[in-house]
Amino acid sequence: MNVEQIKKIAVMGAGDMGHGIVQTALMNGYKVAMRDIEQRFVDKGVQGIKDSLERFFVAKGKITAEQRDEMLNRLETTVSIEDAVKDADFVIEAVPEVMDIKKSVFKDLDKFAPADAVLATNTSNMSITEIAKATNRPEKVVGMHFFNPAVRMKLVEVTKGEKTSEETMQVTYDLAKNIGKAPVRVEKDSPSFIYNRVNAPVMLLLELILEKKIVSPEEFDGAFKAVMPMAPYELVDFVGVDIACDSLKYLHDKLSPEYSSTAFEQIVNAGTLGKKTGKGFYDWSAGRPTIDTSKATKEFGLNDLIALQVNEATKVLDEGVAKSPADIDNAIVNGGGGFGPFQLAKGIGYAELTKRCEALAQRFNVEVFKPTDTMKEGKIQV
Repeated sequence: MNVEQIKKIAVMGAGDMGHGIVQTALMNGYKVAMRDIEQRFVDKGVQGIKDSLERFFVAKGKITAEQRDEMLNRLETTVSIEDAVKDADFVIEAVPEVMDIKKSVFKDLDKFAPADAVLATNTSNMSITEIAKATNRPEKVVGMHFFNPAVRMKLVEVTKGEKTSEETMQVTYDLAKNIGKAPVRVEKDSPSFIYNRVNAPVMLLLELILEKKIVSPEEFDGAFKAVMPMAPYELVDFVGVDIACDSLKYLHDKLSPEYSSTAFEQIVNAGTLGKKTGKGFYDWSAGRPTIDTSKATKEFGLNDLIALQVNEATKVLDEGVAKSPADIDNAIVNGGGGFGPFQLAKGIGYAELTKRCEALAQRFNVEVFKPTDTMKEGKIQV
């Protein structure tokens, strides 16, 4: 299959990610089927698409009302997997990050989708190889990880499972480009792929700061608010504390037992999941929270976060998850903005960043924070 043969895309899941992916495909000329388990979820997804098209595109003069209507006319909705995928050329799964749910969906996709259809998963960290085992076509199963919000964020991680064919990788990469994204190939099926893997030690740092009650989330965020679109704890709130907690648990099981989630679990158990519930580390009930920068801690600085990111990026490179430093930098830039870790390291210097990693590793007694030999050598060229 090549990308020109893709006429219809089916998306499993009508939640924030699902309907965002659907909207992106509609806006780039594709016929799309959106499916969820209940009609109320489908209806909510459709309304989310309509609201987004009106607020961010029609109202701002980026598209006409007629263009919006034409896009919506290409949208099919259903609660039946069979109806959604029976004539689809490419399927994207965007269901909850629970392996059993994903495997169940992929078993049905394999049963009902055309034999030559590609089956992609939007998972942010789970094994493509494991998901593919639910099908009889593992060569056609691939990771296609969009970032939230899918309509606006540029990065798509295209991840190769153990049996994913090069044809499947290429058509997925080309499709991502066709819908206006900046795809990056992930050459090895490894937990959290590139973007989330590079940022995983920062998430662990946030967890350990909470566990040890070193500073409050607002004191920590206050030190970063001036140089980031969203400060670290604020971003966790925005994405969902439950999502961060699940990611840490997965990393604990698949990457290192040092990835703890105790403090995040307590917050999740209290039902304060962040923006989605109106309260997490901050109160979101009146809109985006105000962070008092006068409370900013001096115990941690931007170079601490950069050091952890660069160190983990060297692991991603050494393990063959990414092919080049440029791919890692491009993933970070297009997934969150700013600069890539290796570009930042070039300016700051590996000696300084190595020192920061050593200090954090000693302070928290965590091997994950220890600088790699590649980090210490500091010879990576970008």
